[in-house]
Amino acid sequence: MLLLLMCGVELRGQAVVSVNPSAVRGAVKPMNAANNGPTGNTLESYKFLRIPFARTHDTPLGEEYGGHCIDIAQVFPDFSANVNSPKSYDFTNSDVVLLNMQKAGTKPFYRLGQSIEHQKKKYGIYPPANYRKWAKICEHIIRHYNEGWADGFEMGIEYWEIWNEPDLDQPQDRWKTDPRTWAGTMEQFDELYVVAAKHLKKCFPDLKIGGPAFANPRKYGPAFLDFVKEKGAPLDFFSHHMYHRKPSRIVEDVRIIRKMLDEKGYGAAESILNEWNYNRSWDEPDNYSGKMRPTVKGAAFVGAVMCACQSEPVDMLMYYDLRPNTIWCGPWSPFVCDLRPPYWALYYWAELADYGTQVESGCDTDNIYTCAARSKDGGVRLLVVRYHEDDSQNAPCEVSPHLPDGWRVTGVRMTDSQGMDRRPGVAGAYTMESNSIALFEIAPL
Repeated sequence: MLLLLMCGVELRGQAVVSVNPSAVRGAVKPMNAANNGPTGNTLESYKFLRIPFARTHDTPLGEEYGGHCIDIAQVFPDFSANVNSPKSYDFTNSDVVLLNMQKAGTKPFYRLGQSIEHQKKKYGIYPPANYRKWAKICEHIIRHYNEGWADGFEMGIEYWEIWNEPDLDQPQDRWKTDPRTWAGTMEQFDELYVVAAKHLKKCFPDLKIGGPAFANPRKYGPAFLDFVKEKGAPLDFFSHHMYHRKPSRIVEDVRIIRKMLDEKGYGAAESILNEWNYNRSWDEPDNYSGKMRPTVKGAAFVGAVMCACQSEPVDMLMYYDLRPNTIWCGPWSPFVCDLRPPYWALYYWAELADYGTQVESGCDTDNIYTCAARSKDGGVRLLVVRYHEDDSQNAPCEVSPHLPDGWRVTGVRMTDSQGMDRRPGVAGAYTMESNSIALFEIAPL
C-alpha cells in the first residue's frame, strides 16, 4: 500500500514523498544517541528524549557535572597508587553522572581516557607511564560499575571505548607542540589500545570493547586496523567523528568507513559515529556554526542526518553534545535550559523509535529527507525534514498529503521559525519552510 505526500518546491514542479507501510526495512536504529547525560536542570526534559545511549566524553568540562569525574586521571588521580585498592579511586562524581543517566532511562557508553585539553598546560593526555597498569585501572572502573566493586553498581554497561581522537594533532606534528587529545605518536597509541583491549576482553569477554573515536578515520584508520589485527586484539566497534554542513558528506564518510572495516576483516565490528554536529568550517571568525546549531537550521540538519543515516551502513549516531552552556548544545539554552529547536528533532526521532520498525519512504527531490516507522498495531509515523545549507534558498514548500484509500493523517507536529512543536490542525496542505521538520501521524481507517 502506498502513501504519497506531494509538495510544491522552489520555482516550479512538485516533489513526491512516498511511504509504503508494507515494505519493512528493519529496526529503527539508535540515530538519536548522544554525548553526555542530564543535569539537574535538564533531567525532566531529557527523559522525554528517550536517549538510548549517552557517551561520557568531555563530561568534566561541563561544570554542571562536577569537574572531578569520568576521566582516568580524575578517577585514579595518583598513578603511583595501588591499582587494586578501592582507596586509590574517586568515583563519587562519576557515580552521580551515570546514575542520572539511568534516571533518564539512558544507557551509559563509557569513554575510557581523557577529555580534550585546550589550555596551555596539559595534564592527562600524555601516554601512560605503564600501559599494563592503565589497562588494570580501566578493569577496576568496569568492575565498579558492572560488578559492584568498591561499593559500586551492577549497571550492565555494554560499551567501553578506549580513548578519544588520538589522531587529532598528528598533522604537522602538533602533538609535539600543542597537543589536545594525545601527546604521543600514533604508534604509541596503537600499542596502548592493543594492551588495554586484550586485557579488558580477557576480563570481560561479553562486553563490547572498541574505539578509538578517530577525528580523521580515513587517514589513520587503516594503519590502526592493520596493527590491531596483527596483534590479535579485539575491536567490537570502531568509533569515529564527523562535523560538516552537508548530510551527504556524512553519508559519504560512513559508507567509506564501513567499506574500510569490511576490507580489513572487521565485518562484524559495529561502526559508530559518536561525535557529529553542524559545522560550516573550523575557521569561522564570526562563529556562524555556533549561532546556527540551536536554531531551526540546526534542528533541520540534525533531522536530515538522522533520516539519511538510518538507511546507511552505520550502527549508531551520537550527537555532540548535550552539555548545557556549550556552543555544541543545540537542545537547551545556556543556564536557564529553555528548550530550543534541535530538542524536537531528537524528540521526533524518539517517536519513530517507539514504533520500532522502519518502513519504506523516500523523496525524489533534493533537500527533503524522510524516515517512516510502523508500530505493532499498524500505525505509521513519518518524519519529513527540509534542510538547506544555502541560506539563500528560503522559499516555502506546500506539503499536501495524498493518501490511498484506507489511510488518513490524524495529526501533525511541526518545528520551524513559527514555533516549536506546534500542531496545526489536520488539513489539506501544510507549509514547510526551507529549514523545518514535521512529524506526521498516519493511521488506517
